Amino acid sequence: MQICLHRALPFLLAALLGANTPAAAQTPEAFYRGKTIDFVIGYPPGGSNDTWGRLVSRHLGKHIPGTPYVVPKNLPGAGSFVAVNTIFNVSPKDGTVIGIGAPTIALDEKLGTQGVRFRTAELSWISRVDSLVNMVFMSKTSPVKTFADAQKIESTLSATGAGSTVSIYPTVTNNVFGTKFKLVMGYKGSNEAMLAVERGEVEGHSTSWTALKVAHPNWIRDKDVSILVQFALTRHPELPDIPTAVDLARNDEERQVLRAIMNAAEVGTAFFTTPGVPADRLAALRRAFDATMKDEEFLADVERTGLAVHPITGEELQKLVAEVGNLSPGLLDKVRAAYTAPRGH
Repeated sequence: MQICLHRALPFLLAALLGANTPAAAQTPEAFYRGKTIDFVIGYPPGGSNDTWGRLVSRHLGKHIPGTPYVVPKNLPGAGSFVAVNTIFNVSPKDGTVIGIGAPTIALDEKLGTQGVRFRTAELSWISRVDSLVNMVFMSKTSPVKTFADAQKIESTLSATGAGSTVSIYPTVTNNVFGTKFKLVMGYKGSNEAMLAVERGEVEGHSTSWTALKVAHPNWIRDKDVSILVQFALTRHPELPDIPTAVDLARNDEERQVLRAIMNAAEVGTAFFTTPGVPADRLAALRRAFDATMKDEEFLADVERTGLAVHPITGEELQKLVAEVGNLSPGLLDKVRAAYTAPRGH
């Protein structure tokens, strides 16, 4: 018996060691086969981020090796911080969770915004489908018709959480340009916030151009709203006559501050997974997104929804996110002053 065990020992050790080897050396295809990927959308149903999340999740799985199931899940709260914090701190770090959050999260982290429990540059960035141009629009019933009017007349805007661009951008124009936007907080998403405009509870709202086009194309067609300003580095091709916040800057300092904040528009509608995902799986997810952006069925869905695709790769996006968070201390102080709502607001 002792002789048999002695002879069998090398084989037992090889078997035990071998049991651990396949998991470590598992190909992305072998790993993802039969798996489900949670596609976490940090916003309520109905807005542009939700629309994008569901569109992408519908087509992504067939381009990932092993063709896993991709299931969209809404996890709204705190301007997407709930979802980003969960993905960063709680989700398995194996490439089975993909998320979408606010494009400003790198800046929020740098500024120490309340509720940030993540390090943006450590997230594994996968792809961007489009830049995200936000704007402020006012109902035609409001006396505020232009940006100059907004600097003279107090007006109400529906808003969501403090970490959302819905709240951030009007706060920036109040602080930098002296606009008199009063934010009415607590709406559960841009869809609900736009219904508040329709019901006459508020005069306007700040959201993405995409969200307005998708939810209320008739408002644009029938000129039921006035767009005052767009938040981007350059004017959206569909809004050539609407000034950007950078265009409105009155000096170099304002221009620097606004460019730093509007860089988030370039991050745009972007997707990420957890830190620490094995490099080959991250590469597989990035290439799957690249393939999805060229998928004819996906592009047909995009066109039907009224959206547009201007993607950048995960590698480019990872660098861009790092740059957004890499502000000099002097500029950071000025950005913080522009970005922060005064006490009592």
